[in-house]
Amino acid sequence: MAITKGAAAAGMSEERLARLEEVVRADLESGLYHGASIQVARHGELALDLVAGHADEGKTQRLESDTVFTIFSVTKTFINILALRAVELGQFALTTPMVEIIPEFSGAPRERATIFHFLTHTAGLPGVWEVRTGMPMDRLGDIVAAVCENLHGVVEPGSRCDYSPMVNHALLGEVLRRTDPKKRTINEILDEDLFQPLAMSDTALGIKPHMRERHAFPDLRGNLAVRHTSSTTPGDQGLFASESNEATWVGAASTTRDLMRLAEMLRNGGSLDGARILSPRMIQMARQNWTGELPNEIYRAVALRHGYTPPPANLGLGFTVRGHGVVRHIFGTMTSPETFGNFGFGSSIYWVDPDLDLTFVALTTGLLGQAANIDRFQRLADLVVGAAV
Repeated sequence: MAITKGAAAAGMSEERLARLEEVVRADLESGLYHGASIQVARHGELALDLVAGHADEGKTQRLESDTVFTIFSVTKTFINILALRAVELGQFALTTPMVEIIPEFSGAPRERATIFHFLTHTAGLPGVWEVRTGMPMDRLGDIVAAVCENLHGVVEPGSRCDYSPMVNHALLGEVLRRTDPKKRTINEILDEDLFQPLAMSDTALGIKPHMRERHAFPDLRGNLAVRHTSSTTPGDQGLFASESNEATWVGAASTTRDLMRLAEMLRNGGSLDGARILSPRMIQMARQNWTGELPNEIYRAVALRHGYTPPPANLGLGFTVRGHGVVRHIFGTMTSPETFGNFGFGSSIYWVDPDLDLTFVALTTGLLGQAANIDRFQRLADLVVGAAV
């Protein structure tokens, strides 16, 4: 199934959606990436449900509507949402210093970083992909201990925006665990407070038994050199095959169906099918740009290497925000300024455009480099917005 019967009723041009499908299939035919599972919804009505291509270059595993994908940094979305929920429930505040909850995180200037700084990637820490080379990434307590021992602040919190590939969300995951009234594990918190309420039955930190046969193990294609090792599963990327992990920054797997439910909850003001996750006010705050004109250092470097002007970071409370201006942006050039969402390295993305009442989810196989990934998803975003009539 591609264009759904509800496309026209949802205010989407069937002709334009067909053009989006043509572009995706041409990308796959050219070998740009291996496969894609894409959903587009408007006003809560599914308009496009496209599944094309394969999990691997050899075309041995065809993608299906229920294929389970490793979603890389989209994992951070789950921690961000639960951190905002915890603020609403009084477990801590946006202004709470991290060191107040994790005392071993002491030492200037990092001890002045608050939950707000960690959600906006302005905590003053360097943006590292691993804390200790070769260290297994599946045990949260071990990672947090290594962070506190080895990673120190390099600038005053709030003065620079350094995207944190792992550290911020290891610490935010630990904050959720330490402040949980029920003393649950981070996996239990995610499952009971987010995945179960939203009926996200194919989403977890790890590849659960019922997900394994449908999992598309990621082909990194040399674009992500970091080892993601597991203490239970062998291999340089064993984390992505393990049944369970606590890698709260990169360890989740999901489907387009499940991520569409999450995105629709955000579009719908924090609730879906009677399950209230966040308040409408918190979502309004979360989709504002809280980093001003600061560039995101990791993407500033990408822009400079590829010859274009670095755009502002435009980070909200746990979300990337589209912001103003015509710049190269992974959410496209036509989405509205408060469009918000997240993306995972070279492969996965979701966003919600509150002005157009439009939701987009795309999970792909065959990782792209950062600049190519931005260009790919910018083009697809513009195609989607162009189909909203």
